[in-house]
Amino acid sequence: MKWQQVQDGPSAVYVVVLDQGEDAVAELTAFARDRSLGASQVTAVGAFSEAVVGWFDRQVKDYRPLTVQEQCEVLSLIGDIAVADDGPTPHLHAVLGLSDGSTRGGHLLSGRVWPTLEVVVRDSPAELAKTHRPDIGLALIDLG
Repeated sequence: MKWQQVQDGPSAVYVVVLDQGEDAVAELTAFARDRSLGASQVTAVGAFSEAVVGWFDRQVKDYRPLTVQEQCEVLSLIGDIAVADDGPTPHLHAVLGLSDGSTRGGHLLSGRVWPTLEVVVRDSPAELAKTHRPDIGLALIDLG
């Protein structure tokens, strides 16, 4: 992973480029924690050699994994970064384009980068906290 800050000030903007073989979720989580990001917007494009997206099953309060075991284009990756109990945590959704023109999408659980993932992270001076909601089974941004 390489990154460059392209805008200074209280609303910093970073360009993060992930390398072949890296896991997008793990690398973006490490980046967010290293930079102590607390309220950021994330967008990205690129490709994965394989990925897992999740569909949230309300009945079992967990993600049902949908595995993509082929090269896929990251047609859209959007999300945020807020502070959870264990530190800054990305919440990412992706739409992945498959070789036959179909798509898979959902909560990005993992994505093995190939050949690149180009990410823009727009931070703000605020800090957003995520609070675990046992009734739902997720940690959600809590505005008070």
